[in-house]
Amino acid sequence: MELRTVVATLESGEQDTVLKVLQIYNQEKSQCFTFDDEEREDRKKMAQLLIKFLEKELQPSCQVTCLESIRILSRDKYCLDPFTTKEGLKTLSRHAGIDYSEELIREVPDLDVILESLKCLCNIVFSSPRAQELTAEARLVVGLAKRIKLYNERSLPHEVKFFDLRLLFLLTALRVDIRQQLAQELRGISLMTDTLELTLGVKWMDPYEVATEEGLLPPLPRQETERAMEILKVLFNITFDSSKREVDEEDAALYRHLGALLRHCLMISADGEDRTEEFHSHTVNLLGNLPLKCLDVLLTPKVRPGSLEYMGVNMDAVSILLDFLERRLDRGHKLKESLTPVLNLLTESARVHRQTRKFLKAKVLPPLRDVRNRPEVGNSLRNKLVRLMTHIDTDVKHCAAEFLFVLCKESVSRFVKYTGYGNAAGLLAARGLMAGGREEGEYSEDEDTDTEEYKEAKPNINPVTGRVEEKLPNPMEGMTEEQKEYEAMKLVNMFDKLSREQVIQPMGITPSGNLAPMENAIRDMADERSSSDSDLGLD
Repeated sequence: MELRTVVATLESGEQDTVLKVLQIYNQEKSQCFTFDDEEREDRKKMAQLLIKFLEKELQPSCQVTCLESIRILSRDKYCLDPFTTKEGLKTLSRHAGIDYSEELIREVPDLDVILESLKCLCNIVFSSPRAQELTAEARLVVGLAKRIKLYNERSLPHEVKFFDLRLLFLLTALRVDIRQQLAQELRGISLMTDTLELTLGVKWMDPYEVATEEGLLPPLPRQETERAMEILKVLFNITFDSSKREVDEEDAALYRHLGALLRHCLMISADGEDRTEEFHSHTVNLLGNLPLKCLDVLLTPKVRPGSLEYMGVNMDAVSILLDFLERRLDRGHKLKESLTPVLNLLTESARVHRQTRKFLKAKVLPPLRDVRNRPEVGNSLRNKLVRLMTHIDTDVKHCAAEFLFVLCKESVSRFVKYTGYGNAAGLLAARGLMAGGREEGEYSEDEDTDTEEYKEAKPNINPVTGRVEEKLPNPMEGMTEEQKEYEAMKLVNMFDKLSREQVIQPMGITPSGNLAPMENAIRDMADERSSSDSDLGLD
């Protein structure tokens, strides 16, 4: 149908005729996601007329058809101006039933009208910064929060709940002020935690342990999974800085309650492997936002038949996180986005919980037996992680190294033993530990246990590569002292030339263990030696 015909019909304003024309237009354009530039002005005109027409007293079926047309037009980001006005957004939010109002009594729109209006608002908010600003001013988040709070009392269809949550996610992702408003003024963490609990349909055995039946838990149905993932994304937005700040006991109890629900999310599956992976991914992302002291709920459940027990603690959740990490490693796709959240979560959990660290070390860094191959060669989890330590992406490289370093109790010698000095150099240089030593941390003093194979091979292990290497013939064998001196000076001159031409910069290790230009390192060492001599009273 010609767009101008639709515009002309809308201008006439006759409800039955408009309904028929829009139904034909919607059917023709239902799968249209690209638009002709030449008709842009006609689409803008149509958008203006649709908003104006929607403000009339219309039958619900006509409202739905009109909103379907608006949804189609809202896919064109160049035609959003008529929708991104205070009046336009107020009309849409009123039909969605989330228009902020001090009035207690408001007519509840038809459910199909609500659903179509929410879809329109999602499209418009996603594509228009102006719409994002106006929704913040209009306090739409208050109306959304009020409806979400009533989910337990009102029977709303899945689609309405889903798009409520999707719109809330978009608003909190795109506007910091809305994020803060939901978290603080509207007590959003408590609200969304309760909504997640309702969606999962859990019962509680203990304050921080979800009751489960014996055997495998049934998969979470598709619709509940979709809503749960939207809730997890909203919670991620509003808890983004929680891990970096101190929380009081009341907040800690709230985060622990949420953490127990997230542990349950890890323990269950969704409908299909891909959906389960996505569900667990959002769960891991949110777990990384929780205050560190609240992660103890991952270990809280009692050891029961079928549980994975280590040092008297239930390690089911930690084991699932480790399996999740390995699957992401094997996939090798978008490593920064897919790996860093779970690596950071496991690193911080290992840093604050001794049992978690020891369990992870037993799985990731078991006692060394194979010292014939480089640490990065092979298919074990250790090999895969060591390979990441030289990854081109700095964040991936740092996260992998930090995880292994914490499993080694931040001991340089132990870290080098498992990874090789060449792989470890990046982290050691960044930490000022090139000369060895150990970072400060609350770790037990138990020693690393060496296998007989490692003890036997240890004298022949090259610390740089981390493996036993065949002894190479001495290149200076058979040379006279004069020839050796000549070759040595030749090498010095080559380095000197490269240094003067700024091809390379010779570096040295300062007494503090940091890398510095060679002349600075020598000066610092001389100053340190001079200071030591003075302390001893030497001339």
